[in-house]
Amino acid sequence: MARTRVRSRREVVERTRALSQPLRTALALLPEAADDRAVIEAVWQGEGLGVLLWALSLVELEPFDRPFDPEWLLATPTAHGTMRSRAEIEHARESARLWHWRVRTDALQAGDALQLPATWDSFEQLIAVAAMRGYERGLLPSPLRGDFPAFDTGYRELTPPQRAELHAIAYERHRAFNWLCGGGRSWAETPTPT
Repeated sequence: MARTRVRSRREVVERTRALSQPLRTALALLPEAADDRAVIEAVWQGEGLGVLLWALSLVELEPFDRPFDPEWLLATPTAHGTMRSRAEIEHARESARLWHWRVRTDALQAGDALQLPATWDSFEQLIAVAAMRGYERGLLPSPLRGDFPAFDTGYRELTPPQRAELHAIAYERHRAFNWLCGGGRSWAETPTPT
């Protein structure tokens, strides 16, 4: 397995500044611009800001069913942040990848765009095994009803708005971790394979 190249503290601090300004602007436009796609995207990118502040040891990661408080993130100074270890970052990145896999699997399954691998009897079985293995590796909380736990229930029991929120959180955090680990030439080009 290739070693991950974690971006430098300087790069992370610069990226936190780059994410902070659009977030600050978007928050100032709310609630009037709550339907504006650019405003919504800037607010959700606050999840990436939260990941980077976590990497700087300035905040703790919120569970995947709870977004970071954007106002609190904007008030967090970066001057004294020190980078977490490569191992901690890689572990959290794998957790984000698993959550993103779960929401993508759900979306693809709902659209009949996903074929079940031949070794599995059902998607429920595949998801239950992924949830248990993630838990055993310390990447996920204990499964609920054979699924990833979110909003006090198993993922498959979530409402459409809860699924949409979890999808946005998982995507933005996964992208931030992949960027942090050297993925993509730029933030916008950071891949998020699951």
